Amino acid sequence: MDNLQSRGHLLTEQINPNSQNLDSLSSLEIVDLFNQEDNKTIEAIAKARIPLAQTIDATTLAFKQGGRLFYVGAGTSGRLGVLDAAECPPTFCTSPELVQGILAGGKDALVKSSEALEDRPADGAKAIAEREISKLDVVVGITAGGTTPYVRGALQEAKAREATTVAISCVSAEQVPMEADIDIRLLVGAEILAGSTRLKAGTVTKMALNIISTGAMVGYGKVYGNRMIDVAVTNDKLQDRALRIISDLTDLNRQEASLLLDKSQNKVKLALLMHWTGLDIAAGEELLDKNKGNLRLSITNNQ
Repeated sequence: MDNLQSRGHLLTEQINPNSQNLDSLSSLEIVDLFNQEDNKTIEAIAKARIPLAQTIDATTLAFKQGGRLFYVGAGTSGRLGVLDAAECPPTFCTSPELVQGILAGGKDALVKSSEALEDRPADGAKAIAEREISKLDVVVGITAGGTTPYVRGALQEAKAREATTVAISCVSAEQVPMEADIDIRLLVGAEILAGSTRLKAGTVTKMALNIISTGAMVGYGKVYGNRMIDVAVTNDKLQDRALRIISDLTDLNRQEASLLLDKSQNKVKLALLMHWTGLDIAAGEELLDKNKGNLRLSITNNQ
């Protein structure tokens, strides 16, 4: 435990004057209060637009160079990182290694509180070392209050290994400086329930991670227009989505789209390329490989 030093001055720990009578509000008043306070998450994202864009660019470059994206956190922050990482393979058909969540306490901490483990900076550094993180990778440290030793230890080790480091926190740099190449401050103010950063801080963090991972996947060629053309066809819902994508982007009806999807071995991107270029599956895959999986470039370079 860190010498019992008070963190009450931190923005994330302060008392919200708008909710001081929280225990006296009706259910409808509580809903309205949350709605009012959650509007601040939109403002916070807007103010962090430049470092968010820088993170997208850095992550896109990392992917193209064979690097990976890591989210590191403890408690709610860590769980949000694991969640975003887990959603990338089904959405973008990426390997589980491309985007990874590192949570203090490991898998057990997903469902069981393990807050004491966040006080060990050496554990954060060890997690970075175990994954052999290098200068090709991007490491995003997530800590709402900015002080989590596990995250700070991880960022320090990642920086020593020359990885691109990103810090995400909900306190100002004046309150808690953090050493990182990119510093993202999501200032949503005091929580409705004092100190409960699973609320606005958690919401704005999820928004930021959505932006980072989706933006990087766009840059990595996993999107055509606004369609997830690398969607993994693993259940009925995703097969339906795949067929709709093909039908919407081509002149094919649903039955024809289904035949094309079968011919491409359930690869939407490849199916579209085969349809638009007339290439067979082998030639289509070769062309995509030459263009690092980018459909738009593959179409242009085939003309």
